[in-house]
Amino acid sequence: MRRGALGVAALVALVAAVLPGIVATAPAGNAATTLAAVRSVSHGRRARAAAAPARPMRSVPKPGSYAASIVGGPLMASTGTVVNEPKTGAQPLPNVPASAWVIANADTGQVLAAKDPHGEYGPASTLKVLTAVTLIPLLNPSAEIVASALATSQQPTSAYLITGQRYKVADLFRALLLISANDAAVALTQATGSFAKGMALINAEARHLQAYDVVAKLPNGLPATGQVVSAYDEALIARQALGMPAFMSYDGTLTSRLELKPNDWETLVNQNYLLTKYPGGIGGKIGWTVSSEATYIGLARRNGVTLIVTVLHCTSLQEITSAEQLLNWGFAMSGRVKPVGVLVPPLATAAHQGGRAGARSDAAADAVAAVTPEPSPGGAVALGIGGLAIAALGLGSLVLTRRRVTARGRATAPGASRADT
Repeated sequence: MRRGALGVAALVALVAAVLPGIVATAPAGNAATTLAAVRSVSHGRRARAAAAPARPMRSVPKPGSYAASIVGGPLMASTGTVVNEPKTGAQPLPNVPASAWVIANADTGQVLAAKDPHGEYGPASTLKVLTAVTLIPLLNPSAEIVASALATSQQPTSAYLITGQRYKVADLFRALLLISANDAAVALTQATGSFAKGMALINAEARHLQAYDVVAKLPNGLPATGQVVSAYDEALIARQALGMPAFMSYDGTLTSRLELKPNDWETLVNQNYLLTKYPGGIGGKIGWTVSSEATYIGLARRNGVTLIVTVLHCTSLQEITSAEQLLNWGFAMSGRVKPVGVLVPPLATAAHQGGRAGARSDAAADAVAAVTPEPSPGGAVALGIGGLAIAALGLGSLVLTRRRVTARGRATAPGASRADT
C-alpha cells in the first residue's frame, strides 16, 4: 500500500464513515490522540508498514490492515500493555508469560486491559471455538455423520474416529470441546457439504463477528501457513459463544462417552480444569502447538459479572494459570478501571447473510467513543515496549504498522509432553 497524503483528521473521518463499529468521529483537534498507532519492536516480530490509501477503503477491513487493528477503539492498536489504572486502590496487573492477552467484561463489552490485542498469532486449538460457534447453529445435533478418511487421518486424531463409522453430531461437538478432537473438527466441517464450504462458513462467521484478524485454514487449529488470530478477536468469538446455550452445554460438560464403533466406547474428560479448579469458571478452551505455543480462552462468572480472558503465545503449561491471574485482576478491578476498548457487536444480520456489509452500529460507535483517549495527560497509559504514538498532522503522510508472528519452535518442557491440541 502506498503512502497517502491524508492528514490524521481526514483519516479519522474516513475510517469512521466507512468502517462499522471501529472508531467514533472525533473533533479534528483530537486526531492525534484518537489514532494511536504503535510500532512493534518486541517478541521478535516483523513490523509491517501500511500507509493510508489515497482511495476510499472497503467497508470491511482487510485482515492485517491498520483498519482491522483499531476495531474496538484506537488503543487496541497498541502492541504493548494498555490499562487505565485508578489513582488509588489499583491492583497491579499480573505479569503473565504470554505475548498477547485480553481481559474483558462479557456483559458490557468493556476491555479492561490488554496486551498486543490485535497482534496476529497462531491459534492452536482455541480456533475450535470459532468452528463450534459457526457450525452449532447449522447442524442438527441428532443427525449422524459418516467419518471420512480425511477426518480420521488428522494427527493427532484425538477422538480416534473410524473411517466409515457414523457419529452423532452432538457427540462430535462434545469431543471437539472436551478433548479437543482434531478429527471431530474435520468431520463436523465436512458435514456442511464439503470441507471447503465449511471453511468458507467459518471465515465468514469471523467477519460477521468483526473478527478481522482471523484467517482460518484448518477447523482444528493445527498448524497451517498463514493461519492467525488475535487476542481481541478471540474475545469476540468467546462472547458469541457465551450467548449460545448449546455451546455452553457442550463446553461445560465434565465427562461424556463416545461410541467409536459398536460396543467400543471412549470416555471423554474435559481438559479445561478452570471448570473445576477456579471459583466461577464456566467454560473455555485450551490449545497448544509447537509454533503457537500455549493458547487459551477462559470464561468465568462471579457475583453477576462475567469475564472473558484470552491468552496467546504463552509459555507451555502456564496458559490456564495465566488466565486465572488475569481473571482475578479483572474481578477485583471491574467497575474500577476505565475501559481501554470495547468488544464490538456482530454485524447486522443482513450483512451476515450476504447483504451490504458496513451498516454502522450506533451502539458500537457510542461504546468506542467512550474509550477514545482524551487529549489531556490523564488518558490510558501504554506500558512496556511499543508505546510510540504516531501523529502525522503536518507531515502529509501516515506510516502505520501491523504485525504478524513468524513461526517459532520450542522444546517441550522437561518432564512434560503434550500433543497438538
